[in-house]
Amino acid sequence: MMTSRGPGMGAGIRSNTSSSDWLWPLLKRHSLMMLLGLLLSLLALLTGMGLLSLSGWFLSATALAGLTVTTAQAFNFFTPAGGVRALSIARTASRYGERLVTHEATFRALTTLRSLAWQALLPLGEARLGGVRRGELLNRLVADIDTLDHLYLRLAVPLLSFLLGLLTLLGMLAWLDPALALILGTGLLFSALCLLLLTYPLGRKAAQGQVQGRRNYRVALLEFISAQGELALFGATDRYRAALDELELGWQHCQRQLAALAGLSQGFTILLHGALVLLILLLVSNGVGSNQPPGALAALVLFVALSTMELLSPLSTAFAQLAGTLEAANRVDDLLTAPPGVEFVSQGPTVTEGRIELRDVDFAYPDCAPVLKGISLELAPGSCTALIGKTGSGKSSLLALLTRSWEPVHGEILLDGLPLAAYSEAELRRAITVVSQRVHVFSASLRDNLLLANEAATDAELTAVLAKVDLGHLALDAWLGDGGRPLSGGETRRLGIARALLRDSPILLLDEPTEGLDRHTEAQMLRLLLAHCRGGDESASENQDVIENQAGAEGLAERSPKALAKGECKQGRTLLMISHRLTAMAQMDQICVLEQGQIVARGDHGQLLSEFAPYARQYRR
Repeated sequence: MMTSRGPGMGAGIRSNTSSSDWLWPLLKRHSLMMLLGLLLSLLALLTGMGLLSLSGWFLSATALAGLTVTTAQAFNFFTPAGGVRALSIARTASRYGERLVTHEATFRALTTLRSLAWQALLPLGEARLGGVRRGELLNRLVADIDTLDHLYLRLAVPLLSFLLGLLTLLGMLAWLDPALALILGTGLLFSALCLLLLTYPLGRKAAQGQVQGRRNYRVALLEFISAQGELALFGATDRYRAALDELELGWQHCQRQLAALAGLSQGFTILLHGALVLLILLLVSNGVGSNQPPGALAALVLFVALSTMELLSPLSTAFAQLAGTLEAANRVDDLLTAPPGVEFVSQGPTVTEGRIELRDVDFAYPDCAPVLKGISLELAPGSCTALIGKTGSGKSSLLALLTRSWEPVHGEILLDGLPLAAYSEAELRRAITVVSQRVHVFSASLRDNLLLANEAATDAELTAVLAKVDLGHLALDAWLGDGGRPLSGGETRRLGIARALLRDSPILLLDEPTEGLDRHTEAQMLRLLLAHCRGGDESASENQDVIENQAGAEGLAERSPKALAKGECKQGRTLLMISHRLTAMAQMDQICVLEQGQIVARGDHGQLLSEFAPYARQYRR
């Protein structure tokens, strides 16, 4: 999947579809918990403001009641005291519940979003992901999605709580004095607008720089770690480490700018809030509503104005992170709304025979020269075919067309007489087993890595197939770790072959399956694969000597008569093996020589030895 061909991430997966295609369904799916978190946040704000306001009024009213004995005896101390205690308990409980629910809602939404991202990523294929670096994809799946926690937790909840809390507060205050309620509401809205106009423009460049800088750093760090051997070999470790340090300093500089902006916005918030409180103090000095002169109600309104700091304080940090959150959201949106590289039908026929036909197929990668030109090839059911040629001749590209990782530019590919596009993705994946040059080992046990090929396989079957590929010394419960670190390169190759032996599919595609193996092990693995295709006894040794000695001295063609090659795979699976080596060629029904995207010769092993001189020279060499 990670190839240098094809368009980059920005051009390769960008789409014109709207982010509402995934955002609104995501919010709807977790709407109940998100709404509960918002209500608890609003309750925490209101109980906090109510606690401060009631406490201020209680102290003021108690002081005024104590001026005379009559009012002191008539004043009800117990009800306000009970209200203060109730509000204290409610504020503590609601604040705890708000933190618990909002964070749980955020984590669930991010988990769902990651699942959606994987579901959107898998159908893209090489046609959309060509040239994309692994660190870039990792950053989108991890860092960018993590950044979106600001969207609900630090932006939506504080902003909606501010608006709802302001409406509730002003509704209660308007019952005492509509004019003061209007002035306080206008002042709070003006303060929120000032914070937005101050923090968003000042923090936009730094927030975007921080998101982009972290992305660049993660991509470079992943490449630095994975290329340690090459860097050490060429003495470039210090230079690349210095470049990493420079990238790190870049996004940390943006982080410091955001921290400084957060301090500035907090100071500005305190200034605006203090000015608003002073204004309310001047206004309530003349009384509240019809009460003249001012009394306990004036203290109540003043403490209400003081408590509104809880409404304004979260907004300063929310607006500062807005630009970075939008940047990450756009990058995730590009991934989630990208159309698949290849469209599959939902329902289709079943592959039974495994007959493959290529009719005048042309193929070229985007903005590149043609790779395949006029390829016509027929693979009979149960036949064994080898496709040989130099590196870059188009062998792997042909396999990519057969698995529909790419579509041909011209011509058609038929499977059992029907176009490949007629089959569903699930059926095509079931019908074709691929042993590629890169065997991916997941961070799991050996058993789990083998069960990927056949979930129904028993431990006895897994142990038997491991013994066949000379991996019987490994325990099924052995933990392979990230990338199969305990395994050597040859063991990883044989693990890929073991997976192929566990699969029961009518078509087997081999892409340099024994590259890097020694001659004896290569012959053994090819014997297993050929026996697997023709459904015979994989332990038979009749063809072992033929395969092992085939690339030896001259004249061995006579030891591999045409009769041995013909008919061996007719009752089994259709096999197509691509290689630049000539091992086991005598076992093939037909051999096709590919040069510069064209088939220049075809026939069985004996025919090519006698009729195509380049093949004979390569075989004897």
